[in-house]
Amino acid sequence: MFAVYAAEPNPDKPLEALRVGERPDPETPAGWVAVTVRAASLNMHDLWTLRGVGIKSEQFPMILGCDGAGVLASGPDAGSEVVLHGVVGDASAYGDETLDPRRTLLTEKHQGTFADSVIVPARNVLPKPTGLSFSEAACMGTAWLTAYRMLFAKSSLRPGQTMLVQGASGGVSTALVALGKAAGMRVWVTGRTEEKRALASRLGAHATFESGARLPERVDAVFETVGKATWAHSMKSVRPGGTIVVSGSTSGPDPSADLQRLFFLQIRVVGSMMGTRDELAGLLKFCALTGIRPQIGSELPMTDAADGFGQMLAGETAGKIVFTR
Repeated sequence: MFAVYAAEPNPDKPLEALRVGERPDPETPAGWVAVTVRAASLNMHDLWTLRGVGIKSEQFPMILGCDGAGVLASGPDAGSEVVLHGVVGDASAYGDETLDPRRTLLTEKHQGTFADSVIVPARNVLPKPTGLSFSEAACMGTAWLTAYRMLFAKSSLRPGQTMLVQGASGGVSTALVALGKAAGMRVWVTGRTEEKRALASRLGAHATFESGARLPERVDAVFETVGKATWAHSMKSVRPGGTIVVSGSTSGPDPSADLQRLFFLQIRVVGSMMGTRDELAGLLKFCALTGIRPQIGSELPMTDAADGFGQMLAGETAGKIVFTR
C-alpha cells in the first residue's frame, strides 16, 4: 500500500529520513479494525519521529501520522465514517489512558495514518459528525484534542476570564483560540509576525500582541506549547494564583523555572498531554453544537507530503497541514 514513512532516525536533518512509497499491507488482529484513510493531519510529533525522538530504533521503518479520519474497512460497521483517536492505552489505568504507564501513540509503536490504510484498536474509532469534512475531522485527534483538554480539563477557567495563548499560528494554538472564543473566554494571543497575529484575530482573538510584549493586565491562565522562548513571558503574564498549562516545548524544554515567582505568587503549572477517547467525543459534540471548525492552512495530496513537512519545519504554518487520499 502507499505510505509516507520514516526510513530511519535523522536527528539533524529529519527530512532526509522521509520516504514516500510502498509499505506492506497491515494485518488486522482480533479486537482491532482497519480504516481506509481519507485525510490525516501533520503534527510536530511527526517531525520528532523523523528525528528519532520517542521511538526505538528497531521500530523503523515507521509510517507517520498520529491522527486522521476515514471509513471503516472491517468489522460489523464497515463503511462507517470515523475519526481516529491516536492514544493507544488502557483506559482503566487511573481512569485515563493518557496516564497508562504503557500507553503509546500511533507512530511510536504502531504504524501511523499517512497511508492507504491504518489499523487501530476498535475503541480508537469514533463516529465522524456529518457536519465535519474528512479534512476537518482529521485535525481533531491530536491538536484539537490537546487544546480541548488544556482548556476544559486543566485550566480551571470560567467564561469571562482572560486566557493568553503563546504562539498564534500552530495547530494547538489556533484550536485554543477557536475553543476559547466559543466557550466565552477573553482570548489574547502572542505572535512573532503581523501575519500570524492577523490570523489569530480572524479566528476570534480579542487582542493580539508581539511575542514578549508587556500585556495591559495579567491573565487568568496561559497556554504554553513553545517552551524556552516564551516561558519567562508566561510567568510574568499570569496573575497571582493563576495557571500555566503546558503541552509542549517546541523551542526547547529547559526554561528557567523562576521558582521564587512560582511560589511567591502561588502560580499553578499544569502538564497536559493529548486527551482521552471520552474527551475526543466531547470535542466532536462541542464542534457540532457551536459550528466551530479547525483552521486548515494547507491541504495537500499525500503524495506531496514532503512539501507539508518542509512548511512545518520552516515554521510556515497558518493552522493545520492536512494530507488527503
